[in-house]
Amino acid sequence: MTLLEKFNGTGARLQALTAGGGRNPFDVVIERPLSSTVGLIEGRETLLFGTNNYLGLSQSPKAVEAAAKAVREFGVGTTGSRIANGTQSLHRHLETRIADYFGQRDCMVFSTGYQANLGIISTIAGKDDYLLLDADSHASIYDAAKLGYAQVIRFRHNDPDDLHKRLRRLEGQPGGRLIVAEGIYSMTGNVAPMKEFAAIRRETGAMLLVDEAHSFGVLGPTGKGAAEEAGVLEDMDFVLGTFSKSFGTVGGYCVSNHPELDLIRLQCRPYMFTASLPPDVIAATLANLEEIATRPELRAQLMDNARQFHSGLTQAGFRTSRHVSPVVAVTLEETPEAVALWNRLLELGVYVNLSLPPATPDNHPLLRCSVMATHTPEQISRAVDIFTRAARECGLLLAAA
Repeated sequence: MTLLEKFNGTGARLQALTAGGGRNPFDVVIERPLSSTVGLIEGRETLLFGTNNYLGLSQSPKAVEAAAKAVREFGVGTTGSRIANGTQSLHRHLETRIADYFGQRDCMVFSTGYQANLGIISTIAGKDDYLLLDADSHASIYDAAKLGYAQVIRFRHNDPDDLHKRLRRLEGQPGGRLIVAEGIYSMTGNVAPMKEFAAIRRETGAMLLVDEAHSFGVLGPTGKGAAEEAGVLEDMDFVLGTFSKSFGTVGGYCVSNHPELDLIRLQCRPYMFTASLPPDVIAATLANLEEIATRPELRAQLMDNARQFHSGLTQAGFRTSRHVSPVVAVTLEETPEAVALWNRLLELGVYVNLSLPPATPDNHPLLRCSVMATHTPEQISRAVDIFTRAARECGLLLAAA
């Protein structure tokens, strides 16, 4: 076998997805965003229900102006990593602002959310330590385990009893223990039982890290995520997140009260060996953090919209999660029907994400949808109607409403 022959299987699967003139679901181009909720795709105005732009802040006028001002003052890039010439006053200001917002001692800002997980987890948990991961953890978390060579123990999704049982089996064994959970799981929208996980942390002495990528700006009285929503933020050893969801920009962060976080900067390879975020992104992120902090009505509207969309799809007979969150996943039985439904939705003017096995829980294909605070009730109703019409046209049998 040559080096490139291993990709033949991927090519065959992609060809099967696009057979008969179907689209490549992994190569959809949004030609131009017309607003936070509508984009131009294939020349048609299309409702965007497949972004992670939960608060609609990617189009924030304040962020756009802050970014433009930063470009004029600082230029378009740093040309260096954070430990070389890549730290500017804006980077320090953002770290201080995020740490203060969380009420934590320190913050590290990364160039992507993926790198935040990859860097922090792999640096903290080494080859002689144990990582206890939810079975539905994001790819970046599993990649972090590989980079750090920690021993991985998976516990059943959102199952505190199974986590507790697996930690008890480690009693007497050397090495540290790090529990990793996600506030909202990106594929299904399920919310982690953070209160129960925090109790296990206190009982066992394990450290607890929560990735609030999809829950920051969404859950909690001040939008800090699932740990705040559960009243256990003070029990988190590390809180990670990304700027590419509610913040509407790009990048990642980790906050912690542990003073060693400053030393982690000097051993964290994804932090040390990549260029830092450009000034315009930092400035836009700062502007949107102020929006998140001062406009709680965005979170309230987001959850109202999530309830409307979740209820509409459920009443129409689609199979969804029992959790109500801005991530609404429609589960289907077979890949061909999921591909057909996804294509028809796009033709009718609704863009969602197509997620296929083996990257999905339980090996079922999903149409992963996400709701924004800026969706109008009319747009949500229209999307539900189009879902129903597309399913019928594809010959899918929906459950009785």
